[in-house]
Amino acid sequence: MRSVLVAVCVSAVLAVVSGAAPAVADTSTPVRASAVASSPTSSLTSLTSLTSLTDLFSERLLVADKVAAAKYGTDKPIDDPVREQQILADVSARAVGLGLDPEAVAAVFRDQIEANKLVQRGLYARWDAHPELRPTERPDLVKEVRPILDRITTEVLDALKETEGVRAGDLCEVRLVLAAGRSAWGYRLDRLHVEGLGRAVPSVCG
Repeated sequence: MRSVLVAVCVSAVLAVVSGAAPAVADTSTPVRASAVASSPTSSLTSLTSLTSLTDLFSERLLVADKVAAAKYGTDKPIDDPVREQQILADVSARAVGLGLDPEAVAAVFRDQIEANKLVQRGLYARWDAHPELRPTERPDLVKEVRPILDRITTEVLDALKETEGVRAGDLCEVRLVLAAGRSAWGYRLDRLHVEGLGRAVPSVCG
């Protein structure tokens, strides 16, 4: 129930952000919100200390565009249960090595997977309705996309370890809402990717 309330709060804030967001996400390299935060001792930095995670979630959501472009118009399905279970098993095992709760870490990554599929489905619908927006190139999932996702996975695991205390704290939900808003703005997420970010965060606090 707590995670549902967090997701609702984040979605409400992101809905406001999306009102000023472009119709299509800007996939050029953005400046991470966590990289432009004020001094570590400032109250704003304290409240948005979870941007290290929400920035990575945003980056991963933008990679979903490449995944969708690679699969669209092929027989490759959006849902890939075998690959998804491989990812969850991998991060659970790595979580143990970091001293993290493997089930909690798996829940965070399960949210990332579902958020990415949400974006992919939204892109499919957009491209079906507007053929002129369809991608003109098909990225290589193994050589081009997977290395990016693998790098983000490692960084998310590190960020989960670094924010362990914050995520267990009473103010986690407040910090998460603010962090998600800053990341959505910093990454210039469009409405679809903002919706994806809302789906990506329910398991962060706990």
